[in-house]
Amino acid sequence: MQTRPSRGRRLVERIRHARHPLSGWRRWLVITGQAIAGIVVLFAAVNLGLSLSTFRGEHPVARTVQELQVLWFSPLEGRRMPPEAFATVYGRELGPAPDTGAVHAFLEQEAADGVFLLDHVMVERILELNGRVDARSVPSGIYVGAHALGPDGLPFVPATKFAAQYLLFPRHAYILVVPAAGPAVAFSASQNAKFDVADNPDRLAARIAPYDREAYDFPSSGQALHEMTRVTRDPARVAGALEMLKQAQASLEARDLRYGLLAPNSNTVIGCLLQDADAISQERRSSILLALRAPGFGADCGEAG
Repeated sequence: MQTRPSRGRRLVERIRHARHPLSGWRRWLVITGQAIAGIVVLFAAVNLGLSLSTFRGEHPVARTVQELQVLWFSPLEGRRMPPEAFATVYGRELGPAPDTGAVHAFLEQEAADGVFLLDHVMVERILELNGRVDARSVPSGIYVGAHALGPDGLPFVPATKFAAQYLLFPRHAYILVVPAAGPAVAFSASQNAKFDVADNPDRLAARIAPYDREAYDFPSSGQALHEMTRVTRDPARVAGALEMLKQAQASLEARDLRYGLLAPNSNTVIGCLLQDADAISQERRSSILLALRAPGFGADCGEAG
């Protein structure tokens, strides 16, 4: 007696022998489009999985809620932060209007626990309190920051700020120095074109600037979430950090390197700086997860160091 094929088997056979509604080049055009769409969906799904499962701290659900709240409230460039934003995001831990001391104590605890967020809502509160980012609010130290990249203006940013955060796992890294006295300073690396330099637009360059709204790396509507890791809070190393960064900037300028999508790029510069400062080993810098999170971070320092 012949066994009747299963329902699943019959469905597969029907699909295999189905007549395609199109023929010739139109058929292959549709098939190619479907394949590309499938790859894009798979890429987005993998990135979403990585984004929601790594670098999330001890309370990943609470972290995700905080991120979504910040992204929701983060205003477009030139607009004010909604008055209810801080109380919504941080009210449970800090109340609706904490002073500088409370913010400092909160961020000190966050930094001690590991990777933490220095987001658009928090920095706007800091600027409201002190007029600048400095050691009164952010504990003195050297930090590595990482954030997604995306536009800051209409019409794209309302959608891209969510997509860039969760559907694109890679991040752009920079260094933040908060001295014991004076304003915080950011060391940013990128191509000349990103710094609005017309000459040699693809040249790999670095900028040292106060950590404010004019800085290349500063929380904004398109890059509202900055993941921060404190490298050191040793007063001697913090005091000498600015000179170290100036030397790195001059060395990079002398090398006259072309910016690469994978390497050498901004992440390569930051990775080599940290290795030279004995803040990270070559093995750790070249780990697979960091290679995915910060492409170019583990590249050869002979290229950008």
